[in-house]
Amino acid sequence: MSNDRGIDMPALFSDDWMVDFGNAWNDEPALGDALAKIGFTSVIGYGFDGEETPRGAIKVENGYVTGAGAYAGEALNWDLRASAADWEKWCKGGLGMMALGLAYTTGKLKFKVGDYGAMIKNPAMAGPFIKSFSVMGTVARS
Repeated sequence: MSNDRGIDMPALFSDDWMVDFGNAWNDEPALGDALAKIGFTSVIGYGFDGEETPRGAIKVENGYVTGAGAYAGEALNWDLRASAADWEKWCKGGLGMMALGLAYTTGKLKFKVGDYGAMIKNPAMAGPFIKSFSVMGTVARS
């Protein structure tokens, strides 16, 4: 895959992409700092709809990514799935609260593991979750 400047980029959710995403997450105070305040610790998988397992995963401890890479069978607290086209669209344009709700209710964004309802009702989690999509966009364009 290459970006609009013709520079090769790692494939979405590949080992290299996940490492870059983890670093970008840690560089974004609206993610790491915000989630550290609530002691957020989880393993989050990312992948494509219809596939057996996620492609990539990050390990978050007290708000910060401490491990990232290709999914290696670890137990997940969250497993997010969507089509490749939808992931690409969200990486380019981010995802706001209204679009997130629509993506979830129409089945474009699936939570194979994790409680969407509990997350969206908690502003301390919902805000950073939304922010994670714009951080994905910084990786996709790097």
